[in-house]
Amino acid sequence: MINNRSLLIVGGLAAVAWLASNSLYVVDETERAVKLRFGEVVEENIQPGLHFKIPITQTIRKFDTRVLTLDTDPSRYLTLEQKAVIVDSYVQWQVINPTRYYEATAGDELQAVRLIQPRVDESLRNEFGRLNLSQIISERRDDLMTGPTQELDKLMREELGVAILDIRVKRIDLPEDVSSAVYDRMRSEREREAREWRAQGQEEAERIRANADRRRQVLLAQARARSETLRGEGDAEAAAIFSQAYGQDEEFFSFWRSLNAYRSSFQGDGNMLVLDPSSDFFQYLKSPRPQTGE
Repeated sequence: MINNRSLLIVGGLAAVAWLASNSLYVVDETERAVKLRFGEVVEENIQPGLHFKIPITQTIRKFDTRVLTLDTDPSRYLTLEQKAVIVDSYVQWQVINPTRYYEATAGDELQAVRLIQPRVDESLRNEFGRLNLSQIISERRDDLMTGPTQELDKLMREELGVAILDIRVKRIDLPEDVSSAVYDRMRSEREREAREWRAQGQEEAERIRANADRRRQVLLAQARARSETLRGEGDAEAAAIFSQAYGQDEEFFSFWRSLNAYRSSFQGDGNMLVLDPSSDFFQYLKSPRPQTGE
């Protein structure tokens, strides 16, 4: 009896342990889960924590909800002007709707990758096809991928229950057969732009130089006019002073002018004047006549 009772207790404990292990389950912080009954979803988006299920009839599928990275193979795309480029990119995606994700992929991550990759390829092909090569080179890559990321994110949320967080371009190369021609064309365009800028600079320099010359001529003309005016005013004032002085003592003024004339005439050696001795030029060199008294 004791052995049978012990066996029953052990059996009961084993049954309870089996029931607990098959009824209780834990969803990790990095996971979300769905509850299935014979393959049909009966509870969606189960959050992290300890949960209960009915053994045998119900099963749990857990999905990693961390950000996942899909590194795509380099692909060849044509630009707006039908120039080929080799684009190496990667995609960051995340499961946000476990039920939709399970229904679309059966919870298989490889199947999800196989569905996402062609969509990414199509989106990038359309984006590069509407841009020319100079726009692709000059624009920032983050801005270049904003449109495809938003469009693909909206589509994948509906179809697969995943969010496309980011599409990043790691590298853009030109095929060997067109790289040299493209570089030559780009060099020619830059040289043409340099010539245009140089011509505009020379034109601006000539305009500034001509304006400076014109202003110089105007300033010189104004200065000459001002100097002539001042010189005329000075000559007039000097003439007035001479006239006033001459009027005060005409005899002294005549004598002073004669002395200046003598000084100017006899400055150098060997100066010779041929004049009549009775000329007025010598009137102040003649001996004064003696005064006769009454």
